Amino acid sequence: MKQQLATICYLDNGQEFLLLYRNKKPNDVHEGKWIGVGGKVEAGESPEECAKREVFEETGYVVEAMDLVGLITFPAFTPGTDWYTYVYRVREFRGAEIESPEGTLAWVPYDQVLSKPSWEGDHLFLQWILNQKPLFSAKMAYDGQELTDWSVQFYQ
Repeated sequence: MKQQLATICYLDNGQEFLLLYRNKKPNDVHEGKWIGVGGKVEAGESPEECAKREVFEETGYVVEAMDLVGLITFPAFTPGTDWYTYVYRVREFRGAEIESPEGTLAWVPYDQVLSKPSWEGDHLFLQWILNQKPLFSAKMAYDGQELTDWSVQFYQ
């Protein structure tokens, strides 16, 4: 089984999260879902460098500061590959929003974030982020689109 490091970032303006509606890429595993921005960690890159690069590439914003809020293990999320994903909340950023090559960007009020179509597991960890739970390490197993098992450990 291969392993892939990745990032998920939630830009936060104090009232809303910037979410990405995946509707532009062919054969996209996330098609039709509202998700955070992010992607694969490249060779020689730290998770933080990846997060900043992906935020800029997908939104046009430059990250000034961010908080690591969790780590999620997705066993066999894509065929033959376990994904290990660093989750960040970005509260300090600058710049101008671009048209994302990945999908449609939208600022979504906190009270509407969980009503957007997404992965079932995303709704779980977004609740933890919105409720400012401590740093978490979670494992979320999917069979296709269905969340079949999950666990979480919170750290002080």
